[in-house]
Amino acid sequence: MTQNSEATKVAKTYYDGASTNSLYKAIWGGENIHYGIYAHPDESIHDASERTVQVIAQTLETLNQESRVLDLGAGYGGAARYLAKTYGCNVCCLNLSELQNERNQQLNQEQNLSHLIEVKQGNFEEIPYSNSSFDIVWSQDAFLHSGSRNYVLAEAKRVLKPGGELIFSDPIQSETCPSGHLQSAFDRLGISDMGSYQFYSLTAKELGFAELNFIDLSKNVPMHYRRLSREVRDRYQEMVSLTSQEFVEKTLKSIEPWIEYYEKGYMQWGILHYRLP
Repeated sequence: MTQNSEATKVAKTYYDGASTNSLYKAIWGGENIHYGIYAHPDESIHDASERTVQVIAQTLETLNQESRVLDLGAGYGGAARYLAKTYGCNVCCLNLSELQNERNQQLNQEQNLSHLIEVKQGNFEEIPYSNSSFDIVWSQDAFLHSGSRNYVLAEAKRVLKPGGELIFSDPIQSETCPSGHLQSAFDRLGISDMGSYQFYSLTAKELGFAELNFIDLSKNVPMHYRRLSREVRDRYQEMVSLTSQEFVEKTLKSIEPWIEYYEKGYMQWGILHYRLP
């Protein structure tokens, strides 16, 4: 698998798009661009998204000042800054989007965290770090963009130290979903399929990982997309000025299938947690 794989190119084009970047930065609050865990339906996307980071961090067995963490698909680096500030650990952010990486570096400098956080442009199908160099590999809602998810898990294993932890969240397809039923949701992101809990569980086991947790958080996703839709509509003219009316309308329409498929149980979302022997 090379960095020029089709899935990689599609993901980079999507996230480096000026309109995509402007909307994500404005609506999510500029720190995180992943799903949130909501205390109530009206909670801000920023606060719910930060709670997701907190829950993933608390799920880890070993996370302290000595930990070296690799965040795959790090986005704006919100998780890295939370980990660096809260635990004092070193975090390496590997991310495709140059626009997101620029913002990540800018925020790290503004918050005096550049000494703890490294930002590197690249993709998780060929991780540019040496074997056994991290205590924790972390990712949030990014693996669905890979065209070879088994290779991503193999790469995560390669760079983990013995006893290291792999923890990630990802939108996944449920085992009961009819074949080919999700394409209208996939079109927004330019993907052709997604993993499932069974796929990740079996693949991790084949690679030698022990499974520690699967925390199903699926009920948050329809809430998240409704909150996102409402935020865009409430700030409609602002979003149009930042992007375009066509882009805003396309975004609102593309959200609808995700709400429908999660409510029908065709999709899941949660935290998957593994450890190497």
